[in-house]
Amino acid sequence: MRTWLGRLIRDIRRKIGSDPTLETVFAIVLERAERILGQQSGDKNKLYAFHAPEVECIGKGKARTRYEFGCKTSIATTNERCKGGQFVLGAMVLPGNPYDGHSLAGQIDQVARLTGTSVARVYVDRGYRGHKIKRDDLDITISHTRGITSPTIRREMRRRSAIEPVIGHLKDDGLLERNHLAGAEGDVINAILTAAGHNMRLLARWIRLLFALLVATILSRLPQAPVDHQQAIAA
Repeated sequence: MRTWLGRLIRDIRRKIGSDPTLETVFAIVLERAERILGQQSGDKNKLYAFHAPEVECIGKGKARTRYEFGCKTSIATTNERCKGGQFVLGAMVLPGNPYDGHSLAGQIDQVARLTGTSVARVYVDRGYRGHKIKRDDLDITISHTRGITSPTIRREMRRRSAIEPVIGHLKDDGLLERNHLAGAEGDVINAILTAAGHNMRLLARWIRLLFALLVATILSRLPQAPVDHQQAIAA
């Protein structure tokens, strides 16, 4: 494949010649092709997708899925068990595949800005170790932390894994796993729309239940016509 790509690049350059118009048209294509041709397995900032140079390799550390290709996204949800479901409080796109601990401060600030309420307790997985965030009235608890004496934190910490099915719904129902919008701006728009769509689906379910309750209440209060038992028996 590398040999074929090299031949194709040389063939295109030979046919372009010194035509400035063709050089402008094929500039981006040839630049990406030469970048793919010259990159090695151990290089950084490699080009993984010809049509989307912003795609990055994200190490998952799981036996089933060791790597994912795309753009890292941070999701924040409510911790309390809600009757309406787990609402998404914040969604951030993290270009450059940064360390999870370095993105925690921005995620907390986004949740506080969108909800208008300061965050008191945060529960994260072990990927956020070393975040070095120290704020007043903010308690950050990492999963599998020993020596937790507060019953409230222990109870709420068991709810941390509730975000996993929310992420699954965002990927499958909200198409977070497959972004059809181009460019880095498309990644940001897709993450925001996916989170908003998840919350709207939860609200739509409540609206349907409320509408069904209103219809049932109205029907129960309608005057019922008297039934003539003799006529009904004769019929």
